[in-house]
Parts: sequence; C-alpha cells; structure tokens
Amino acid sequence: MSKSKPYSAVAVNHVTVEQLTKGRQGLDLVVGFDIGKFEILAVPRWGDADFGRPWRVLNPEQLPLLIQLLRQLAVGRRLRLALEPSGTYGDALRQACHDANLQLWRVSPKAAHDYAEIFDGVPSQHDGKDAAVVAELAALGKATPWPYQQVPAWEQQLAFWVDWLEAQRQLLVLWSGRLEGLLARHWPEATRVLKLTSATLLRTLKHYGGPAALAADPQAATRLADWGGRWLTAAKVQQLLAGARGSVGIRQGPVQTRQLQRYAAQALRARRQLRRSRRELARLIAGHAVLEAQARVVGSSTACVLWASVGDPRNYPCGQAYRKAMGLNLTERSSGTSRGPLHISKRGQPQPRRWLYLAALRLVKAAGVRPWYLAKKDRDGQRANGALVAVMRKLVLALYNVGAKGATFEAGRLFPGQPPRPAGPESVGG
Repeated sequence: MSKSKPYSAVAVNHVTVEQLTKGRQGLDLVVGFDIGKFEILAVPRWGDADFGRPWRVLNPEQLPLLIQLLRQLAVGRRLRLALEPSGTYGDALRQACHDANLQLWRVSPKAAHDYAEIFDGVPSQHDGKDAAVVAELAALGKATPWPYQQVPAWEQQLAFWVDWLEAQRQLLVLWSGRLEGLLARHWPEATRVLKLTSATLLRTLKHYGGPAALAADPQAATRLADWGGRWLTAAKVQQLLAGARGSVGIRQGPVQTRQLQRYAAQALRARRQLRRSRRELARLIAGHAVLEAQARVVGSSTACVLWASVGDPRNYPCGQAYRKAMGLNLTERSSGTSRGPLHISKRGQPQPRRWLYLAALRLVKAAGVRPWYLAKKDRDGQRANGALVAVMRKLVLALYNVGAKGATFEAGRLFPGQPPRPAGPESVGG
C-alpha cells in the first residue's frame, strides 16, 4: 500500500483490471470489505502483504460494477472475499457474490478489533484500515467460509413471528409503564385487585377511562364478569367496584380520561398480538423434533426465540459452544496478583438471555430445582440474580442435549444435591 495517504480510496468505476494486475500475474488475491449503509470500502491484498488502495463502492448502486471487477480478477488466480458480519447492510453483497460463484469468508469482528494495532502499530480504526485488517486476517487463515444461503420459507416465518413477538412485548411494556403512572395518580386501588396487564383491567380502562364512569354504571358488575369470564371471581368484581366508588385518586378531566382509554387500547392490542404470536409459533414448531423437544422444557415461544437468535443447536459441536453463542459463558478480568470476579460475557443478542431468564424463574418453582436454587442463593449471600444465572447456564446445556442429542429432560439430574463451593472468586453461574 502506498505510504502517502495509504487509505485514500478510489471510486470503483475508476479501477481497471490492467492497472491492478500489472506485475501481479498469478498471485493469489484476498479482498477485504468494510460494509456501510451507503458505502463499501474494499481493500485488495496480493500475494504476501502487497496491499492496494481501497475501492469506494456505493451501496448498493455500484454492486454490479464491483462484481464485474471481481469476476475479471478471479480469472487465473485464487480469489477470496472476506468481510465481517454487519447486520443487513452486507446481505446484498453476499447474495451478489453467491450468484457470481465467488468465495466468501467471514472474519470475526472481535478478531479484527484486536488485530488493529498489530496490523500497523496504531490502535486507531477507520473504514479503509478495517477492510485491510479483514483481508489480512483472511489471508492468514483466520476466517471461516461463509456461503450465502436462502433461508427456507418455514424459518422465515419463524423469524417473522419471533420478531413480531418481541416487538409486541416491548410495546406492552411501554404502554403498561405509562398506564402504571396514570393509575397511580387517578385510580391507585385498581392494581391492588388486578394485574396491570390483565385483559379485564385493560378492557375496563379502555371502556370507562377511569373509576368515576365505572362506579356510575349500573351494569358494571355484569360487564366485568363477562370480560373476566371464569378467571375473574365475583369477589374481585366487588373489590374493583368498591375501589372505584371510594377511590382517593386525583379526579380526572375529559382529556385525562381519553388519555387513559387510548393507552389502555394500545396495551390491549399489544397483548392480543403477543398472544397471537405465541399461537403462531406453537403451530410452526408442530412436527419439528428439535423445537418440540425444547418447547417441552421452556415453552414454544422461548424455544423459537433461541432458534431465531442462535440457530439450530445441532450446528454446534457441544453445549458449551451453544451456551457461549447466547452470551452465558463466564469471563474474568485478571492482572498480576489480582483476580476479578467471574461474570457472563453477554455477547450476541440479548433476546435469548431475556427469555431464558423468564424460563429460569418458572423452573426454580419446580420441586426438583428449588432446593438447588435456594442452596446456591444461600452460598451467594442471598443474591438471587447469581443463582438464577446459574440455573440459566445449566438450562442451556440441558436444552442442547434435549435438542441436539435427543435426551430427555430431568430436573433432578440437572440439579443434583447441593451446588459445589466455588474454588476461586464468587461465581455467578453454576
């Protein structure tokens, strides 16, 4: 690479094959990419660390020009293309390379970040250098094949409903938070009787908008009984009505009433969409052995979230690798004589950890798990969070064996006896 402005880029439409290959006949070529939303930078690496100037490619307008150039460069030499995973911005490039039968390789973003200072002695990172680092790592064998594959229709549906499920969950949390504040001001007695996210309370708020209208309606008891069905006892109906009649909350004006009605309507809609997503996911996994086996342990929604986030457990060599993909592997920061506490890495997407946390909360109520959980909690100085993470870590290993190995889940085998006493610093996992 030129010592004068080594990372200054040239537009890909100004790059010619004759100029690039002059004096480089027969040399292997690795092209590293740095993917941006509007622009891609590509750095060629010839033979033994002979770097060329970066090519600037408008994304996606100039992808056909780039592919044409790469196909010409592939004649008479081995050509490898390398990039880091970059969300969806690089998908069009990956598909175009696949259609052109060009080899594509994946470089770990962590490896590229750590190699930045080794590459040129400077820890700084920018697009041109990042592309060169990717090319270097691929040339050194620090990359894995990354062929583009069209996602099957069934898996596309699963990914869609998982995404819809997560979006509706976030919306329900959003509107529930707003309702919590409004009810604390205008009708604090309501949440002492019914949960804020219960369908009955949300329908009541959507219809009446506050305690005054509910208390004034002679048909209120009948309506509440119809909305609650068998899940709402007569005693709770009377408690809700009594709370509305004697509420000490701040009296509402017309705008505040409409506000409460609209927020409740949005929360109710999100709740219904959440339930629909769960039903669709349960329908999608029917007949799928791996997901059905995992669903028997943690439920169909959690099993689908794990699949959409980290993929098929059968693609992992062991349960520890499956657990690491979810960010539940233990790490520590130590130096000299100091040894820091262990903690989970939290790598990757947060969704699988969130859903596994909820699954762990349900699991610790089981007879075969609770004694282990309570003993672990006691060892950790009554810190429940560390004990729950320990349950999550064990649960992931069980889910791997259930899904990938066809094992049968037995809580007693997963949590036998007492948790072992940690040899070093306090552990957050079992």
